Amino acid sequence: MDQAIIEKIKDHPCFSREAHLYFARMHLAVAPACNIQCNYCNRKYDCANESRPGVASHRLTPDQAVRRAMAVASEVPQLSVVGIAGPGDACYDWKKTKATLIAIAREIPDIKLCVSTNGLALPEHVDELVDMNVGHVTITINMVDPKIGTKIYPWIFYDGRRYNGIDASRILHERQMLGLEMLTERGILTKVNSVMIPGVNDEHLIEVNKWVNDRGAFMHNVTPLISERSHGTFYGLNRQRCPAPLELNALRDRLEGATKVMRHCRQCRADAVGLLSDDRASEFTLGQLPAEATYDSGKRHAYRQLIEHERRGQTSETTDATIAVSLARSSATLFIAVTTKGGGRINELGQAKELQIFSVCQKGIGLIGHLKLDPYCFGGWGEETTLNSIIEALEGIDFLLCFQIGIIPRNKLARRGVQVTSAYGNAYIEQAIDALYTAYLSRRGFSSAS
Repeated sequence: MDQAIIEKIKDHPCFSREAHLYFARMHLAVAPACNIQCNYCNRKYDCANESRPGVASHRLTPDQAVRRAMAVASEVPQLSVVGIAGPGDACYDWKKTKATLIAIAREIPDIKLCVSTNGLALPEHVDELVDMNVGHVTITINMVDPKIGTKIYPWIFYDGRRYNGIDASRILHERQMLGLEMLTERGILTKVNSVMIPGVNDEHLIEVNKWVNDRGAFMHNVTPLISERSHGTFYGLNRQRCPAPLELNALRDRLEGATKVMRHCRQCRADAVGLLSDDRASEFTLGQLPAEATYDSGKRHAYRQLIEHERRGQTSETTDATIAVSLARSSATLFIAVTTKGGGRINELGQAKELQIFSVCQKGIGLIGHLKLDPYCFGGWGEETTLNSIIEALEGIDFLLCFQIGIIPRNKLARRGVQVTSAYGNAYIEQAIDALYTAYLSRRGFSSAS
């Protein structure tokens, strides 16, 4: 990878899997207006425990957003990126977006700026994004065939008019491609988000990937449709099914190539704060902010100096582990779940809120995705119903690597075919997976040619 690109992504948690272990993002919900309707979206819905795009507890004015950003930047040393991702569209609700970004750049000059958009209004603002030093943009692109678009978008609002059906999808497609090309020409890194909708665009996303790759997208992020009936979306009310985890992973595998495929996305809320695995938005509500907005960069600078040594060690161990696995030359594939709270280590104590899921085979060690959990104390006692739901969620997993685990959950998981070990506590994840895989092959009597 070009060194200039490495510098751009090394501390952006959404554009780099390694960076998301150490760095945090913040979304400012200043842009409620939207110019398209998606069948998977309902921006009016809000639940404190729901993590999905378009959801925000409070809409902020630009002034409130700047106060919140300064407070977070002072208290969360991992913060490296401030972005605007709605809850509507950042480029359509442009006056608020622009006012917020200009103020953030002035008050927190060492922060990265980022924007997420559906792309319809993007082309008319690309030059302003360049002028404001916005280095990263995410565009949601779900189709390149307007006929498929009619199944996803009921209408758009463009150039003072509302368009429906094939006309709406055709205009949206043309504007998205133009915006992507303009960003590429101006050196802005672009991530394309696509929602995988079974029976609608799942196979079509292979074609989408080709189009965005040809136009310079840096990364393609395919996320699963979220269509709970309680959310009140068109798809939810009409019982459109969501993709299964293995379906999603299989599609991502097919897309892997010239364009990087993102596998660590959390489908963040429009007001998310913190590491991708540890949202802290509830600590920075408007009522909790100081009356006077001030920014102290000391914690962030000290954190960056500390983390450089840790990252060098993690990167070295990951590289060595991946090489060792590839040299094993075995056809065996294992699926491994890991509890972690960051830093690339198996270091989660007490209650794990999510698991990272990895596959390991001759091709190497790969992150498949994440599995959200209801908290259960692996180190002792916990709710029986919660444990049962975790066991069901781990269907198909071969091993669980954790820091601690009690006898009851260990035995129950073993009866369901999930082998559990805490032997690799605090080890780097890839290093632990390599050691586990090597031991597994040795026990099974695999030869180098098996």
